[in-house]
Amino acid sequence: MTLDQGLAFALMAATIGFFLWGRFAYDAVALGALLAGVLIGVVPANKAFEGFSDDVVLIVAAALVISSAVAKSGAVETIMRPVTPRLRTASMQVPVLVAVTMLLSMITKNVGALAIMMPVALQLARRTGTPVAAMLMPMAAAAMVGGVVTLVGTAPNIIMSRVRQELTGTAFGMFDYTPVGLGVCAVALLFLSVGWRLLPGGRRGTASMGAAFNIGSYTLEARVPEGGEAVGMTVAGLEALAEGEVRVSGILAPEMAQEGKAPARPHGAVANSFPADPPQQDRRLTAGETVLLRGEPEELEQLVARAGLTLAEDKSPPDDPETEEDDQRVMEGVITGDSPLVGRTPAAVTLRTRHGMSLLAVSRRGEQQIRSSLSHLRLRAGDVVLLRGLAAAMPDRLGELRVLPLAEREMALGKGRRSWIPLGVLAVAMALVAIGAVPIAVAFFGAVVALLVLRVMTTREAYEAVDWPVVVLLAALIPVSGAIQHTGGTDLLAGWLTGVVQGLPGMAALAVTMVLAMAVTPFLNNAATVLVMGPIAATLAGKLGLNPDPFLMAVALGAASDFLTPIGHQCNTLVMGPGGYRFGDYARLGLPLSILMLGAGVPLIAYFWPLAPH
Repeated sequence: MTLDQGLAFALMAATIGFFLWGRFAYDAVALGALLAGVLIGVVPANKAFEGFSDDVVLIVAAALVISSAVAKSGAVETIMRPVTPRLRTASMQVPVLVAVTMLLSMITKNVGALAIMMPVALQLARRTGTPVAAMLMPMAAAAMVGGVVTLVGTAPNIIMSRVRQELTGTAFGMFDYTPVGLGVCAVALLFLSVGWRLLPGGRRGTASMGAAFNIGSYTLEARVPEGGEAVGMTVAGLEALAEGEVRVSGILAPEMAQEGKAPARPHGAVANSFPADPPQQDRRLTAGETVLLRGEPEELEQLVARAGLTLAEDKSPPDDPETEEDDQRVMEGVITGDSPLVGRTPAAVTLRTRHGMSLLAVSRRGEQQIRSSLSHLRLRAGDVVLLRGLAAAMPDRLGELRVLPLAEREMALGKGRRSWIPLGVLAVAMALVAIGAVPIAVAFFGAVVALLVLRVMTTREAYEAVDWPVVVLLAALIPVSGAIQHTGGTDLLAGWLTGVVQGLPGMAALAVTMVLAMAVTPFLNNAATVLVMGPIAATLAGKLGLNPDPFLMAVALGAASDFLTPIGHQCNTLVMGPGGYRFGDYARLGLPLSILMLGAGVPLIAYFWPLAPH
């Protein structure tokens, strides 16, 4: 072993040690490792930052943005809507949720696919009483398995494609992983459909900060536009779109909802004393009417989008008619006792024209229904309001109105949704890659630009969708892991492994490679596992006189099969709190699934990627 090899191994060992310690963030450890590599001379200074310009970093970031756009579009919820009411038991719910999550993770980043489907699972659990713990961990496993089917489904596939290009001059294509991936998906789907019974019962999810500030249902005012989907729809039909989660508490005639014009009333009556009558379930909506909807913000937003309604106060602040949607925020706040809003209506204080803010919804304790137009509602101390305005001016305006902001929560209320555009953009990008028209990095970068140009999402939302610690981790570890290869360390490790597997059949050597990748991933991180293990596996194959491709596939599949701990993969971490899982719960489902992945993966890899050299 040379001095450079020893330093490279010591650097990687120290990096892994810090990862295992968990005292510092992964991205901070990776950056420190990169700096240390430059200082000790195993990472050339002129190549230290090449990772930040690597295609794999761009692809991962773009995949996260596209997944976020698909999640927020509501397209999957629309597709699932006819099915969810029929899913009444866990035996029906788990297989369907697992299958849909698996399918989504084939075309989007697996973490994004899980994020898309988690609200559906939580909603089903709330309505049917099924323990959410029975659904979330199988869905997380399904997302990881489904991600191995295509190049963009999981980070290990993307990174392994780059590793293969460096080693052989040819990268893995979009669907090179598909034959093996579909086979292991079939096995995993069958197991997860019944394997959820291995999970302990009685687990309860951890309440989030959003739940801690869940102050009750809001009342929102929305108009039925001319020619909209809601014209002619019954009240019962409108509520059915929200599956009973939103109620229509009143219907206002057009003249009653006009800002600044209170409804006609007898002498002495207050501005909000003429509520709309509770509507009959068979009452049909007409264009121009305003409906008062009562429910949680997320459910209200979905119903407004599904029914094609428009918010009564969905307007840009008047002080800047050129305001972009990216410049506006929806803030949740409580009216304090000394607020100038107390005892007055939004119309009376000219909330929009004077203060540049729109009142979107109100939640009031102790009042079952608000049936008056919100612009004519006398506000009270303690009312919780959703206000929309310019982000830059929001702190000052809230201070002027003495509205105390609650815990910051992202509110999509009042933002347009274009349900099918993100899926269409993703389909075009994947088609272009499949036919070889453009490289995957260009296709996904173009997809993100298209989403921004089409105003499907704002630039702020795009930046927030990127998991920057993962991006930095990848960019920093690429040159660090390359140090072992450039110093000849991979040849050295491969020589040791060759001695271990010498005399074993090629299938056995392939299985050992996959087991090593599976064993390292829970503690190292799947991206780092591929970067380190990929060159070693290829060199091992060369020393054994075998084709390197199946060994690279084995590393990619092993790195993606991270089911044993909550810390190795983001999907596992994402469901730990909501599912109420403990560390040991993951092995109950993950260990038998890992054995199945090994038992199915090795022969499938050997069949589709023959071990004999070309």
